[in-house]
Amino acid sequence: MKVTEKDIKTVASLSRLRINEEESGEVMEQLDRFLNYVENLQSVDTSKIEPTTYALPMQNVFREDEVKPSLDRELALSNAPLKEDGYFKVPRVLEE
Repeated sequence: MKVTEKDIKTVASLSRLRINEEESGEVMEQLDRFLNYVENLQSVDTSKIEPTTYALPMQNVFREDEVKPSLDRELALSNAPLKEDGYFKVPRVLEE
């Protein structure tokens, strides 16, 4: 696939890049090489290859859920800078 000057200008516009005339030739050559590489990859027969979700084998690393007693409320609030009526008190973040 041959990349044209118009292609470079279109891609630059869509990606909000400024590519001056001196850079345009180099960018055109790089994009052309990249597209040729992708074209070569498309010719590889992958019909007998299973899709891969992860490169490494995955296993569940989470522990089983177990019901345990909660932290005592007073202990949880003991280091709170502000507390009121048994709850953490925080500055209001919504404007009225």
